[in-house]
Amino acid sequence: MDSNSSEEHQYVGIAASPGIAHGSVSLIREKAIFVPKYKVDEEQMKGEVSRFENALVETRKQIQDIQEAIRESLGEDEARIFDAHLLVLEDNALIDESIREMKATHENIEASVWAVGNRFIEALAKIDDEYLRERASDIRDVLRRLLSNLTGQSLEGVEGPDEKHVLVAHDIAPSDSASVNKEHLLGLVTDAGSKTSHTVIVARSMNIPAVVGLGDITQKVRPEDVVLVDGYEGRVIVNPSADTLLKYGKLKDERTSIEERMLVLSKEASLTQDGYQVQLMANIESAAEAKKAVELGADGVGLFRTEFLFMNVHSLPTEEEHFQAYRDSVEAMDGAPVVIRTLDLGGDKMPSSSEYDMVEESNPFLGYRAIRYCLGHTDVFLTQLRGLLRASAYGDVRIMYPMISGAFELEQANDLLEQAKAELREEGIPFNEGITSGAMIEIPSAAIACDTLVEGSSFFSIGTNDLIQYMMAVDRLNDRVAHLYEPTHPAVLRTLDMIVKAAKSGDLGVSVCGEMAGDPVLVPLLVGLGIDTLSVTVGALPNVKYVVQNMRIEEARELAKEALSEPDGSKTYERLLEFYNSRMAEFY
Repeated sequence: MDSNSSEEHQYVGIAASPGIAHGSVSLIREKAIFVPKYKVDEEQMKGEVSRFENALVETRKQIQDIQEAIRESLGEDEARIFDAHLLVLEDNALIDESIREMKATHENIEASVWAVGNRFIEALAKIDDEYLRERASDIRDVLRRLLSNLTGQSLEGVEGPDEKHVLVAHDIAPSDSASVNKEHLLGLVTDAGSKTSHTVIVARSMNIPAVVGLGDITQKVRPEDVVLVDGYEGRVIVNPSADTLLKYGKLKDERTSIEERMLVLSKEASLTQDGYQVQLMANIESAAEAKKAVELGADGVGLFRTEFLFMNVHSLPTEEEHFQAYRDSVEAMDGAPVVIRTLDLGGDKMPSSSEYDMVEESNPFLGYRAIRYCLGHTDVFLTQLRGLLRASAYGDVRIMYPMISGAFELEQANDLLEQAKAELREEGIPFNEGITSGAMIEIPSAAIACDTLVEGSSFFSIGTNDLIQYMMAVDRLNDRVAHLYEPTHPAVLRTLDMIVKAAKSGDLGVSVCGEMAGDPVLVPLLVGLGIDTLSVTVGALPNVKYVVQNMRIEEARELAKEALSEPDGSKTYERLLEFYNSRMAEFY
């Protein structure tokens, strides 16, 4: 763009976080870290290693402080971003290789760490998988902080000015997100990033419109420019014209009106127009989220994730820690049901402590995780079950086992639950004797043989994310095959239909707690298939409830019938989208 031009220019990137923002530019360019390079002799190497170890400790402390600040301001999900950073600091390959580099080159530890770290980053950058490429930014962020501590150079944050602004940067490092002044931030725009980048996670958690992946937007804007950020379509408009501002002003008003009206409707019951009840539950992992779910009219909690108790800690959580975390959330729901999923460790949720006996696996999603880990570590499992049972004395707690593959695992889990009950009875500790437990159906073997799980379950909860991935053999984070991840594929729909029928034959309730449940376009299909409970992220509750309130059960059943006979999943989705748009027509 001509540096003297104030004409409108539009650029297209990746829509990272929905919304529309308009404001002056705050242009942030990352401060470079100068890495000194000099020779060290054998006598100096011990001191260099000691400096390295001290810098590792200091960097860990800084990242833990940032993680805690993010946990308090944005929530547990966003704080987990830093689990990967802490793992980098414990990576023996990086640490040992840096020391070997120093001894081989006789160069100072900063230069050696810089050389080795960049080799790691370059190797990840060449990988086809977009998600793994993005993880190079984790190493880069940690490397800059580590070198800052080694050299004594300060890292500048990204606070921005003390007035409303749109932050434009090459990238927003996860550790920078803690220093962002959220009160003054209108939007985020970056050169780098993708739909799996941490900038996206941070922006969405703050409800800030964001567009990423623009390539060189930092070279095309000036501090005196104003920009309009369209987080719906992934557009950034520099120095928008009056006509453009008018157009987007109307669009923003329309979107805001829709959201406000849905919030009002979310306080009403989740009934179809002909009176059919659909329970709308929330997916949470903290008491704070439970309170928000109540405010938005949730009927309960359909998925309480417990992994946060195990992640980024140096020791296993105690029974008391389990009990307090669950009790607080149960009390926040004020009598509404709370379905608590037992530990689902493994896959992409790896703890940092060696106490867990978790090792790196070539196929972690197919490995030693979730119920498999719990049945192999009964002491860990029983501690959690005792905490869960104790919390059941304070409300309607239900227990859900993840990654059940067959009846034998379900039987083992239930046997351990009975053992925990017997221990508490003997100790005179109160719990709900009528507490129920159910199986998550998220593995094809469990789906196909779900009739064999009816006897040991009080309910089924379908985890569509993993179920579809396993069924379709598709890694959703791999852009080369992500298009094959198709929730409306005939195989997926027929499997859902089979699970529902098996559950109904055993008089079990059946819910969906995966992303399908939170997609308002797919909601009529799920309800039409006979799924009576949907558990969604807290933010999705108003839109999903609106769809339920604006359809009839017979319409949903007809849509499901059509979908089950349609061989083309894309046509099924088109039909569902058409139905959804017809329900949304009153807003436009």
